[in-house]
Amino acid sequence: MTDHPPTATDRRTGKPRPHTTGALAHEHLLNAAGELFYRDGVRAVGIEAVVERAGVNKMSLYRQFSSKDDLVVAYLKRCDERFFERFDASLAKHPGEPVKQLLQYFDDLARRASAPGYRGCPFVNVAAEFPDVSHPARHAVAENKSKLIARLTALAKDARAADPAALADALALLVEGVYAASQTYGAGCGPILATPRVAKLLIDAACPAAPDTTARPNQAPTRKAG
Repeated sequence: MTDHPPTATDRRTGKPRPHTTGALAHEHLLNAAGELFYRDGVRAVGIEAVVERAGVNKMSLYRQFSSKDDLVVAYLKRCDERFFERFDASLAKHPGEPVKQLLQYFDDLARRASAPGYRGCPFVNVAAEFPDVSHPARHAVAENKSKLIARLTALAKDARAADPAALADALALLVEGVYAASQTYGAGCGPILATPRVAKLLIDAACPAAPDTTARPNQAPTRKAG
């Protein structure tokens, strides 16, 4: 069932845009918000732009999300889910081998951060846009980063690091450096390509009892000529 509010029109055709109900509207809106927020920044993107990109009307948006802040938090929740899907996919390449899992994660991160259109970490981007740490979006940022530290600490423990928390902190700092370098130095830059080597140095120093990992088939991409 659809309705046609007189104020909800498609800018391209000038015709009323039908109301989209339920899960379909929710998915369209999250997809649109995800694309626009990540590319252009949350504050630069208005509700009208999200509605236009989603192909729904504003009534559909407010039936799914009570406010733009609510939409931002939902966007970050999806980012969190996808982040840990990629994290787990890296680990799955070396089941039961925590050192190799950590090294693989940094190989994969370097590749991802070197891809065209990469805009860094959505959580870092949102944190820069919302200085108020009490904002719901900042709570979502803190939750994602806390979960990452917890996962890195667990892997460091499994890798028999002398000080798992210290290794996790160092690796988390390296992750954040990749995010920043991707936007300042650019995709495929030297600092990003050095990341897997730096991660190995940190891990080798922290895990003297771990098996040798020098020979690995998966390597980070090489710097592009020019």
